[in-house]
Amino acid sequence: MPRTTHKSTSVSHSEARLAPVQPAETFRRSRRDRATETAQDYVEAIAELSTTLGEARVVDMARRLGVTHVTVNRTLRRLQRAGYVNTKPYRAIFLTEAGGELAAECKQRHETVKAFLRSLGIPEQVAELDAEGIEHHVSPETLAAFERQLRKS
Repeated sequence: MPRTTHKSTSVSHSEARLAPVQPAETFRRSRRDRATETAQDYVEAIAELSTTLGEARVVDMARRLGVTHVTVNRTLRRLQRAGYVNTKPYRAIFLTEAGGELAAECKQRHETVKAFLRSLGIPEQVAELDAEGIEHHVSPETLAAFERQLRKS
């Protein structure tokens, strides 16, 4: 078959086949990663609200995370089953020991990523926003490299 040329790309019809469908495990892993990210955001927010306001309530969580109270309640049930929080209807939300440890770990990761970005000259507000996304996906090896670099500065 003749090759079809488009600017700098030439592709034969046999080469233009669609890539194979990704296995279901790829999508399951992606959903697990998003659930982990959500859990981390929630325990971090609960810890921060408990420190600044004296307690974390569903209404405060919804406002802080930009979601509905229904979403907060649904997520809190999952976090309770996972052993990260204790809740009672119409009462404050409390972190378990495991939830407190996860919150502290998340906060430390966030602060390290933010400090690293700031050391590169990234403005405070941009570094804060970027760190929020990066902190969930940075590997322990990369985080350790960030910390080593920060100690050199």
